[in-house]
Amino acid sequence: MPEQTRPTPSPTGLERLNAVPADEAQRALLACCGSSRWARRVADHRPYPDLDALLAAADEAAYDLAPGDLAEALSRESLTPLPDGAYSVAHTALSAAHAAYESRFGHVFVICLDDFTPEEALDQVLAGIRSRLANDREEERLLSAEELRRLTRGRISRLVRAYSEVEKWGECQESMHNSDSGPPDSPYASV
Repeated sequence: MPEQTRPTPSPTGLERLNAVPADEAQRALLACCGSSRWARRVADHRPYPDLDALLAAADEAAYDLAPGDLAEALSRESLTPLPDGAYSVAHTALSAAHAAYESRFGHVFVICLDDFTPEEALDQVLAGIRSRLANDREEERLLSAEELRRLTRGRISRLVRAYSEVEKWGECQESMHNSDSGPPDSPYASV
């Protein structure tokens, strides 16, 4: 009788993240949050038993970001294009609001849109920028750090999910860096 073999289950995305060398893990994590110190800290505390533990470690590292680390992370955020079908008036309004925000605070506006549909995103971004322009620098630094932390959580979840869906780690790295949205962002935005 032939020997029966069971197929070896593919490793989960978290198992892959836990297993790669530290420099590869740091590069992958930098796509989630642009602070080198944050990425190094999260990578150095591997292995994580589950996604919740990874997210908790990411949160803790985010709460501990020094002002310079936050500035580094915010400097690596990029503008996300408007949704298809957005009116030119919306482009003009968003461009003006963003320019005013960046002039006042010195970095791009970040906001997590995971609680909103794509149709609601533009209104939320415009309302968010307009309301946050009234903040003082310290209040806005705290709000930006919180929005960045929320963005990072979503990006990590998508990163782990993406690593589960590809055969090779390198394929996932390539697909993340070749996506139209930059970091694995959708439905989140830094605008």
